[in-house]
Amino acid sequence: MLTLWLVSAFILTIFFVQRLRAPIAKLPGPWYTNFTGLILIYQEFSSNKRLYIHKLHLKYGSAVRIAPNEASFASLDAIREIYASGGSGYDKTELYDLFRQFGIKTMFSTLEKYDHSQRKRELADRYAMTNILRDEHVSAIKDRARAFVSRCVASASSVDVYVWLHCFALDGVTNFMFSPGGLRSLDSDKDFAIMEELTYHQSLQKNLLQYYFSGLAPYFPECLIPRRSPITNEYVLKMAAQQSPAPHSLVGKLARKDSPLNHAQVAAECKDHMAAGIDTTGDGLCFLMWELSQPHNMVFQEKLHQELRATASLDNGDGAAEQRTALDRLPYLDAVVKEALRCAPPIPMSFPRYVPSGGKSIEGYFLPEKTIVSCQPYTVHRLDTAVFPEAEKFNPDRWMEENRAAERNRLFFAFSTGGRGCTGRNLAMVEMKVLLREVYRRFRTTVAPDMNASMDIDDQIISSRPKGQTCRLVFTER
Repeated sequence: MLTLWLVSAFILTIFFVQRLRAPIAKLPGPWYTNFTGLILIYQEFSSNKRLYIHKLHLKYGSAVRIAPNEASFASLDAIREIYASGGSGYDKTELYDLFRQFGIKTMFSTLEKYDHSQRKRELADRYAMTNILRDEHVSAIKDRARAFVSRCVASASSVDVYVWLHCFALDGVTNFMFSPGGLRSLDSDKDFAIMEELTYHQSLQKNLLQYYFSGLAPYFPECLIPRRSPITNEYVLKMAAQQSPAPHSLVGKLARKDSPLNHAQVAAECKDHMAAGIDTTGDGLCFLMWELSQPHNMVFQEKLHQELRATASLDNGDGAAEQRTALDRLPYLDAVVKEALRCAPPIPMSFPRYVPSGGKSIEGYFLPEKTIVSCQPYTVHRLDTAVFPEAEKFNPDRWMEENRAAERNRLFFAFSTGGRGCTGRNLAMVEMKVLLREVYRRFRTTVAPDMNASMDIDDQIISSRPKGQTCRLVFTER
């Protein structure tokens, strides 16, 4: 028995010594992160990982150890190294395998940089600003923005903008992808069902079970399997097989005769973009309108209204150049959107990557290959209070100041950065600006008396949303 105890003690001693001598042990962090990642996994399943990591950064600084083989960073140098070095940064971790569609890897779920770049070449021009601002796309976005306003003002009292903003986002992204077969969920009950299927679900814990216990996943009972989306799948498969899609649409490019993608791959890519388009625009706009409608933020809403009213004539131009000029001449609108995305990024949590072969130094710390490293926008947008003073406050005016403007823009991480940054960024920004222009040029929004749902950020597996999934506002015509 004594021998057994001695052997056990010896093995434990070797374990502790190895952990404490590992390169990652030199990073600051709680002592227990040298020995176990279970605390981090617990925080993840509790929907608290983002805030847990953020609190560690507040205590330990811009570089922190969060598990025996994982570190989090929040500096510009780290962002550039992890996400932009070599053009596309480090390879993704297996977490992104969760985001296959129809069991097929998409651009987003491709782990290796080279394979990703090959897929991105097939669709990058569709998301170029010159294509986004085509008359056909802008006209569709304007039409959907007006339909959103009609829905909201039709209510005599309060209206749940969370619902209709997700309809607007769904209609916008599907018209962009599948024209002329885009959805009209703001007008159609049948299309509305697709919005509900994609929006009202819990994606965190069940997906994490698939990730951490992938070997057992085939044996999980139905209650542990992530919610399926049969209505959406049927629609996407049908639209991906369109015989005559508009040449400027996404599917028009992906499903062309000489495309290297087959029908299933086209459908998978489109479904991925469709889901991302709802989260980015719908939730981003919801957090934004909620902030603008707060009594203490009414001054910002008034500034936005004044700019939109003074530049109303700019909305009459045709063509991509004129539309871009119109949006570029609205600096306060741009500031409002950026501040909302700073406070509540569509994906506020970490973007995990593997340190490449040979290891790398980040912020002066050497990390061996296969170490998991990441930055999370929520912390990047808050930690440096010299760049973002009073970082917890919604304040679009900060983007209008010349002092430290370059640093603010470099630390704006809402859409990630580098070759693997958000492909749909231009579409999301145009959709948000067109809708806000339609609303705040003519209306004032205030928090409804019957609004009692939580607007705290609620993390899902790869995105965030208001915790209560309700945002009741009152629209008043000016």
